[in-house]
Amino acid sequence: MKPLKIAYIGGGSKMWARVFQNDLALADGLFGEIALYDIDGDAAKRNQLIGERIEQCPNCVAQWKYQVYKEIEPALKNADFVIISILPGTFAEMQSDVHAPEKYGIWQSVGDSAGPGGVLRAMRTVPIYEMFANKIKAICPSAWVINFTNPMSICTKTLYDVFPGIKAFGCCHEVFHAQEFLCAVIHETLGIDRPSRKEIITDVSGINHFTWITKATYQDIDIFSLLPRFIDRFYEQGYSEYEDHEAWKKDYFSYGNKVKENLFLRYGVLAAAGDRHLAEFVNNKWYLGSPQEVKEWQFSLTPVSFRITQMKERIQESIELAEGRKPIVLKKSAEEAVDLIKAILGFGSVTSNVNLPNNEQMPGYPIGSIVETNCVFSLDSVKPIQANALPPAVHNLVLRNCLNIDELYEGIKARSLDRVFAAFVDQPLCSVLSLKDARTLFVEMMINTRNYLDDFFDLENWINKQ
Repeated sequence: MKPLKIAYIGGGSKMWARVFQNDLALADGLFGEIALYDIDGDAAKRNQLIGERIEQCPNCVAQWKYQVYKEIEPALKNADFVIISILPGTFAEMQSDVHAPEKYGIWQSVGDSAGPGGVLRAMRTVPIYEMFANKIKAICPSAWVINFTNPMSICTKTLYDVFPGIKAFGCCHEVFHAQEFLCAVIHETLGIDRPSRKEIITDVSGINHFTWITKATYQDIDIFSLLPRFIDRFYEQGYSEYEDHEAWKKDYFSYGNKVKENLFLRYGVLAAAGDRHLAEFVNNKWYLGSPQEVKEWQFSLTPVSFRITQMKERIQESIELAEGRKPIVLKKSAEEAVDLIKAILGFGSVTSNVNLPNNEQMPGYPIGSIVETNCVFSLDSVKPIQANALPPAVHNLVLRNCLNIDELYEGIKARSLDRVFAAFVDQPLCSVLSLKDARTLFVEMMINTRNYLDDFFDLENWINKQ
């Protein structure tokens, strides 16, 4: 096998790059160059130094050379794979995305995929991804592209719309957590050892962060038949798929799975993302009516101030790792990106859930809309598996959000603020807004992030017409 070149766009990532580096180091049979490109060159340089230290670990089995590039073009040249993981804007913009709507009673637990925050983040992201797609088309059109950036659906849609021939897919680990939850259900209800999530078979259908499992089996056991007993036992106290079942009381990213269980009781299928994400795709009075109500549903509102503090801590950790003041612990993560790369290179076959344009793998949804289903990965191939139909009520919930994403994308693509606003006001979380308040909030949020919008949208003209 020839040496690989993997271009990592956003190569200064404070988390994902490090996870990816660890998994690559343990990928027996792979070797080559990791090209790091980031607008923050110092961060990319730290990841280069961390990568070089990882290569010195006794259990490292793959040989990689890390190289930092100051421009994106040479980083992409001759790339076999392109990884994209960026923060569109800064946490200053995300501060507005998440917290500006609160004065209108709109509470967001994440604010990066749906709701008013998801709309503004998409407005910043699409122009960047238009550039990425054009660069990939011109420089490395045969490369496989893996997207980790949120909003996942609209990022993936941009790549395919700008470059229809692209070989891209969006990776998200949310379904993995739901599969771990199902493993816990088996253990708690049957009293047997908890299986690995890869031992259960799930049918996956939906859109990113609003994905659903319509069927789940372990050996000859229908796991859904166990859920009523499990929910009856744990619904009020909460249950994490991991060890600390009350972690949601002190960890912004944990949850007690009460939203997931409530949706299962109502619809008979299992919502397959974390509760923090699921709550943002439905009417805001269901689970996000107030901070107190959020606590009752056993998840948290994640303040951007916490993300800023966490980022500073991660930067400090990166510095210590890069300088050798903190030991490298080389351990395989639960992520699957490297496993998918190996399958595409011919190292066996893997089935996993990823985001791709709909080509009838989800009947009843628009062709070309980005959907998340199981796919089979094999030599130079990613083939979607047709998913089971969702119950009508769930189908409608997913379809509304799917169409909103498509309309939002078309509005941003056309630089039409009228169309973007239509998608903004139709977000389920915006259902409490009058049209007047919706316009006022939309204008405020655009002004707060206008440093990333003025080159692409005529804000002044649109605002003056209102």
